[in-house]
Amino acid sequence: MGNLGFTEILLIGVALLIFFGPSRLPELGKSLGKGIHEFKRATRELTDSVKESVDSMEDKK
Repeated sequence: MGNLGFTEILLIGVALLIFFGPSRLPELGKSLGKGIHEFKRATRELTDSVKESVDSMEDKK
């Protein structure tokens, strides 16, 4: 996402407005935010699980 400039983001926003309408945009944004939050939480849990496994293997050595 680092390569998106203001013009590209504006174009995406206008396209979303045309396709979904102004009444559905807040609902879509909320759903997207929840999805990103859930993905980050799952990734964090997986990382913690792997770290715990590695730590327990190191303790056994």
